[in-house]
Amino acid sequence: MEEGFTAHQLSPSSWNRYEDCPRKYWLSRQRLPRKASMPAAMGTAVHNSVEDLCNLDLSDRENSEAGWLPPTSKAVLDRHWSLERDIFLATPRHPRWKDEMITKAHDGLVGALNILFSKSNMGKVGLSEVTVGQWKQVQDIVLANEGTLVSECGRLMGRLDLLVSDLDENGKSRGWIVADLKTGNPPKQKLNEKVSRQLRFYRDLLKEINPDHPPVYAEGWYSSNQTVHRADGPSILDDAFAAWEGMRFTEEPLEGTPGEVQCGFCEWKAWCPVWWTARRDGILPPGSMFRDEVVSTVRFDPESGAALFERMPPIGVDGELGHSDHRFGAILRDQALDQMRELMDSGYDGAIFLGSVRVDGKIVHLGDWCEVLPWTPLLKSVRE
Repeated sequence: MEEGFTAHQLSPSSWNRYEDCPRKYWLSRQRLPRKASMPAAMGTAVHNSVEDLCNLDLSDRENSEAGWLPPTSKAVLDRHWSLERDIFLATPRHPRWKDEMITKAHDGLVGALNILFSKSNMGKVGLSEVTVGQWKQVQDIVLANEGTLVSECGRLMGRLDLLVSDLDENGKSRGWIVADLKTGNPPKQKLNEKVSRQLRFYRDLLKEINPDHPPVYAEGWYSSNQTVHRADGPSILDDAFAAWEGMRFTEEPLEGTPGEVQCGFCEWKAWCPVWWTARRDGILPPGSMFRDEVVSTVRFDPESGAALFERMPPIGVDGELGHSDHRFGAILRDQALDQMRELMDSGYDGAIFLGSVRVDGKIVHLGDWCEVLPWTPLLKSVRE
């Protein structure tokens, strides 16, 4: 192995991150405090519920039994919802947990099950009508679920949601379907390129691992509207290996490529000076209703949550800051107020990153949707 080389694996998500902005990818590898999100937690709860239902042992149940699936699926989802809530709240950076989203999670689970019914040639059927025998038919077509795919060389890795038999109209298998369950918004017409690449990545990796494979297809299963979108196209493994080369570990940060898309939902801004410099240089617009700021604290009342901040413009490109005449008032509530109090109680008096403040005239508002973090530009790897 080359001197100074640290092994890494390319996954579809890390590939996307690297392609969007190499600096973002580099920061994601620094073991910084991760940020939880409700859509991700909901998706995981639905995915894990589908996995558990596919793995149910029904050997002691009568095949004719009906009415069992709705209460069983609800109990399974409730359990995973509770587990995800605990993980979410234990994550150092998290917004407010939204219990009301369990309704959307339930709809997503029902949508995923309906797609499985259709792939089993069962057609449309209500959950309460599904018999134990019919669910066993569904289980029979599921060849694997929630597995890890790793290339022979170890450089490429992906998480497989479902591998199912592709049945013809007579119920005979004519190949495999690599299915990725999607709980987000479905495409209006066709899959976008990154989702298509992700699905083909799983397809091609599975084919490499199983050289004697039957015909293999990759599909995105969108549970919200119960649609299936197939990803066709040539192998992308050569492109993946080429990207892997550029994603090698480095002590120095990789280049940043700031832009509205790249920086819009980046969770590493408190450690990245590139976006703040891009704001100064007019490359990145400030945002209208919601924006990010780097500030110093002029005044802060921990009881009322009222604060006065001074914007700290960047000097150079490495995160150094200067003073300005731009001051603005703020009202902090809920999690943002707790984070600000914690910072002040710790004795911290440096610059602060304010994430997603809501602008209301000359005042900004911070709440559960915001983050208040120390401004800590990372200019050298902190990985051991």
